[in-house]
Amino acid sequence: MSLHYLYIIYSASLDEYYTGVSHDPEVRLGYHNSFPKGYTRRGRPWRLEFTKGFVTREEALKWERWIKRQKDRKLIEKIIRGEFDWEK
Repeated sequence: MSLHYLYIIYSASLDEYYTGVSHDPEVRLGYHNSFPKGYTRRGRPWRLEFTKGFVTREEALKWERWIKRQKDRKLIEKIIRGEFDWEK
């Protein structure tokens, strides 16, 4: 069984975070840094700041949507620092 990862990447040039879901965050990071279209094209280079594995894709997507809805940089930075309680 393969895990589905929630990942957070960071662009220093934009000073922005981006959250996504992938089977392989390292490969996905390469995609963000090379694909000629899409939102992340303008923020290159991106660096991987955080990953968390989930058993199901649905669970990873649920957390991705929740984080994006919060629109809260402090929350994202808390997650990256390992200070977020995933059990609540």
